[in-house]
Amino acid sequence: MADLEAQKSKALAFRALHHGRKVLVLPNVWDVATGRIIEEAGFPAIATTSAGVAFSLGYPDGQKISREEMLARVGRIARAVKVPVTADVEAGYGDRPQDAGETARLVIEAGAVGMNFEDGTGDPAHPLVDLSLQLEKIHAIREAALRTGVLLVLNARSDAYLDRVGAPETRYDETLKRVIAYRDAGAECVFVPGVKDPEIIRRLVADVKCPINILAGPGSPSVAELESLGVARVSLGSGPMRATLGLLRRMADELKSTGTYGALEGAPSHSEVNALLDKTTNQ
Repeated sequence: MADLEAQKSKALAFRALHHGRKVLVLPNVWDVATGRIIEEAGFPAIATTSAGVAFSLGYPDGQKISREEMLARVGRIARAVKVPVTADVEAGYGDRPQDAGETARLVIEAGAVGMNFEDGTGDPAHPLVDLSLQLEKIHAIREAALRTGVLLVLNARSDAYLDRVGAPETRYDETLKRVIAYRDAGAECVFVPGVKDPEIIRRLVADVKCPINILAGPGSPSVAELESLGVARVSLGSGPMRATLGLLRRMADELKSTGTYGALEGAPSHSEVNALLDKTTNQ
């Protein structure tokens, strides 16, 4: 019961971070070590990256990993940190509303207090889930969370911009229709990846009137600029994981071409990482 009460408190704290004076910045993590590094850096919450977790376990992105493997990793991260954790669980691992509801229950069981839920299908012929079905899934997620007593923060994502669905001139209206429907169905925050244009972001903030999550990376407005536009939440998705792979590639190229070790500079020491992980409860 004590653990459940602590989780309820974390859920409330995480929800409040979406309504604070400062934008909530979430550098996404994919394992315990990266989670601990981000926590030690002073961030008030941690988000997982589904792609990063999948890549680290040898899967491509796009729900190729099983729900069990994804949530096992989420659970390890949540047990190892003290700050709230929000889990990226792709499209919920199943086509039915009850699948989404069960995924939400398991997210909470794993110790997370937030959940990313997307509407992309990966099917070019039908790139977005039917809106009515997606709303049924969101209702199932909310009902499953309420049964646990943990007020799960649902970050409902629409992929019209990310997947370049339809003609460019139709994407704003399609996105707006969807995210407003998700908001009204109970999503605490809406997520619109693929948008970097400040004016589009400004319009979304004004029109949606609920916390908005923007996926940031090279070419995006800075965190300060996003905050000034009214964005409530900024995440980096699989960017940190892929940047780490880029570092590893540069290290390998340097080692092979020159036999030197410059790419290893700046790495934490062995003892630092040992001490970092020694503090976790996830042994």
